Amino acid sequence: MAAKLRVALILSSFVAVTSWADVLSPSAIATPAQPQWSELTVEQKTILAPLSYDWDGMDYARQKKWLGITRRFYRMTADEQRRVQVQMQDWGKLTPQQRRLARENFITANKLPIEKKQELRLKWQEYSSLPDEEKERLKQQAANRAALSTPGQPGSSGAAASLISPPASGILPLGSHHPAPAPSSKAAAPATAADNRD
Repeated sequence: MAAKLRVALILSSFVAVTSWADVLSPSAIATPAQPQWSELTVEQKTILAPLSYDWDGMDYARQKKWLGITRRFYRMTADEQRRVQVQMQDWGKLTPQQRRLARENFITANKLPIEKKQELRLKWQEYSSLPDEEKERLKQQAANRAALSTPGQPGSSGAAASLISPPASGILPLGSHHPAPAPSSKAAAPATAADNRD
């Protein structure tokens, strides 16, 4: 009897522990498959045009987020619509590594104290108000510092390498479909799951 009770206790503990471990957080629950690019409506394709070549490779959660934006798009002001379009275009120009770095920077920035966030916001406003020539000069300086400073090297903080300067704006008209990206020399290397995330 004691042996059966011991086995029952062990089994119930095991079930309790494994069922606790199986509880998924909302972020861990898989997002159902979203429509492929060819299945989107004309309206959705027009709004999401800057993401057209990346769409089918995006994970479902990101596709769902962008589809949510298409539902709200026509209720936005003209300035908000332009801002969303420019952000999509800029995001589409980033490499997978730059996108990963941008996500990491976003997460880091969200963890900053309010005072630091306000300081960053002010610096961004100052930068945004600069003439294009000055912005380009600063981008070049940042690129030069990033080239000289590599993470993991002695005496290098790597801070300059973690900055992403805003992409140059080669803005496409709303609804235009940009040409496919040129094949790179990396084409022979197999892609990893991290490379394909958007």
